[in-house]
Amino acid sequence: MSRVYPQLRTVRELLGAKYALDFYQREFQWGEDNIEQLFNDFENSFTSSFDISHERKRVAEYPHYYLGTIITVTEGAMKNIVDGQQRLTTLTLLLIYLHHELKNYQDSDEQRADLQRLIFSVRHGEKSFNIDVPERNDCLQALYELGNYEPVNNKDLSVRNLIDRYDDITVQYPEQLAGDVLPFFVDWLIDNVDLVEIEASTDDAAFTIFETMNDRGVNLSHADMLKGYLLGNINEKSEEFEHSKKSEANTLWRERIFRLIDIGKEKEADFFKDWLRAQYAETMREGKKGSKNRDFEKIDKFHRWVRDERKRIGLINSTDYYDFVMKRFNRFSDLYINMLTAAGNFSKDYEFIYFNAHNNFTFQYALMLAPLRVEDDADTINRKLRLVSGFIDIFIARRMVNFRTLAYSSIKYTIFNIIKDIRDQDVYKLATILREKVLEMTDSFDAVDDFYLHGQNKKRIHHMLARITYFIERECGIESSFDTYVSRQISKPFEVEHLWANKFERYDTEFKSENDFQHFRNLFGGLILLPKGYNQSLNADTYEEKIDHYLKPNMLDKSLHPLAYEKDPSFRNFVEKYNLPFEPHYPSFQKEDLIKRQELYKQICEIIWSPARFEKELI
Repeated sequence: MSRVYPQLRTVRELLGAKYALDFYQREFQWGEDNIEQLFNDFENSFTSSFDISHERKRVAEYPHYYLGTIITVTEGAMKNIVDGQQRLTTLTLLLIYLHHELKNYQDSDEQRADLQRLIFSVRHGEKSFNIDVPERNDCLQALYELGNYEPVNNKDLSVRNLIDRYDDITVQYPEQLAGDVLPFFVDWLIDNVDLVEIEASTDDAAFTIFETMNDRGVNLSHADMLKGYLLGNINEKSEEFEHSKKSEANTLWRERIFRLIDIGKEKEADFFKDWLRAQYAETMREGKKGSKNRDFEKIDKFHRWVRDERKRIGLINSTDYYDFVMKRFNRFSDLYINMLTAAGNFSKDYEFIYFNAHNNFTFQYALMLAPLRVEDDADTINRKLRLVSGFIDIFIARRMVNFRTLAYSSIKYTIFNIIKDIRDQDVYKLATILREKVLEMTDSFDAVDDFYLHGQNKKRIHHMLARITYFIERECGIESSFDTYVSRQISKPFEVEHLWANKFERYDTEFKSENDFQHFRNLFGGLILLPKGYNQSLNADTYEEKIDHYLKPNMLDKSLHPLAYEKDPSFRNFVEKYNLPFEPHYPSFQKEDLIKRQELYKQICEIIWSPARFEKELI
């Protein structure tokens, strides 16, 4: 094999070049959990040195962060990426987002120009992205210019993932890296984040390197090392007894780890982190320069944390180690698998877990594990799971309508404190604590008065409209499914539709300016869900032309039409039961109609996400 040339390169050095992908390399597959982990790593590394009193040039002295290795083959002026496109593509999306954010800062032109050169280059008057994949260019162009993109179809998985991961970046971006900190972080990102580039001279050499790096030498995982430590401490006097105990523990361990891995990559590591944080962690690193990692952070290397904290978690003698595996690990891993199953498959008993998973709220598993006890019976566990997942559902909804972030780094302190408050509680006390926490929330549904659609919250709006639609139909006795309204796998997925077409001239008598019109047009009450295609065919029509078509898609849409009230007794009964201000808006839908509809949506939200769900456990 010809020689290879590994080089440590900064983001600035790497993305200043042009890259292509061979056709077999073109799927972009990173998920939201990858974005969450990336931001968590960036924040921890950057804030360990950052001080707001520093001049920006001090960033050059901050420690570097190693992001991994990429493998390339050079062909003329272009490099082909053999391995590493997930990281380079994600970095490009992050740079596009930061380019938008810097618009709000004075004297940011030079820094934005830096980012621009890392996103695309212009040669002979033509712009091309530095990661040049033709089928992605329209998407990247729209994200760069507008911050959002609506694909013509959903068939290209990579383009769909590009949009979703950009949305995740806008939602997950840490508050600690925003505001006055942003210009410092941008400097650090492009000059202090490093990757090793291995340049090969031929495709054959590149693939040989790739296979060698991925196939040879299987490193022990943290779970493997924890198993070795726990089983190694099962030492009974009788050699035969010791062997049988170790064998029993090993068999259980392997079966459970296999089930976790079968659900998803890294799920076994996620389980140990969530379990140990939920049941044992007492401390968390303070979010300021020089702070040291505490329980919460150290549990990332859970095999080491268990060894270091063995006495605190009750590992003293051989029996303790055996019981830790056969009782505690056995019980909580089984419960965790059940939670993951509920998160991926809707069931009415665990519907809140499913809804929270749809919002990608990864903290829910640690929260749900916190109050559980090894000795809890099945009924007690089910009640605790519904209480905690129901609380999380309210927490998420209130933050969404108040335009509050759900980014991991921004809420981890809040979540960790809740974990400690509910740890090991019985059902009655748990319901009491969670109800009080809801009542104490400063984020309320009053914010729905001005809740509106913007470039970064479309997924949240879609989720809430789906929940409202599903709630109405279920209460009316109509066969309905939340998945119907959120799935992208069906042939004509539902999409958010404006009741008003984007035609200011139709409403210029009600609004003084187009900006005023746009704000009202995007209000929550002016939005519904329609199937793709159906939506597009009606897009530019007047409300008067569309209203009769709203009788078919779902009950929320139908409620705009008088026939919903005349010929549907189950709907009328539903309206009376909850005393909701439903009314038809026919044949027109004006500003006053939209204001009424906004109030209606608010009242429905207050019913769906009411703290009354805790009451039956307090009787």
